[in-house]
Amino acid sequence: MFRVTIAVRADDLDVNGHVRGPAYLAYADHARWVCVRAAGIDPGALAARRIGPVNLETTVRFHRELVPGSEVSVSCVFQWGSGKTSRVEQEFHAPDGTHVASVSSVSGLLDLDRRRLLPDPGAYWQELAAHPELLGLAPKTT
Repeated sequence: MFRVTIAVRADDLDVNGHVRGPAYLAYADHARWVCVRAAGIDPGALAARRIGPVNLETTVRFHRELVPGSEVSVSCVFQWGSGKTSRVEQEFHAPDGTHVASVSSVSGLLDLDRRRLLPDPGAYWQELAAHPELLGLAPKTT
């Protein structure tokens, strides 16, 4: 499981002093991209192949309040099926370990020229990744 820690900034808060819902989505996106880069994928390599990740569905579940001025740890667990989509489950934890939120996303890889989802997105990620295991894919064999 991949995990990254993100600082909660003042501009992430709403008028009630709560972390805004869109900030949780930004934290989730940031964690996914850090994971993709840690797996050895350069976003430019995706663009060069004329493919790009797209989010098709996102669900946020709030469990506990996240304390402003703190940090949040965000995990990424990728789940691959046989179709055109994949799922990423993300858990958010406060520094004391309190589970504060969950984000579940359904994503795909878009052919940027044809504007259609590509079949078996895991195969593309695995081909491009130096460390596909960070994306929940089997390591490359030599």
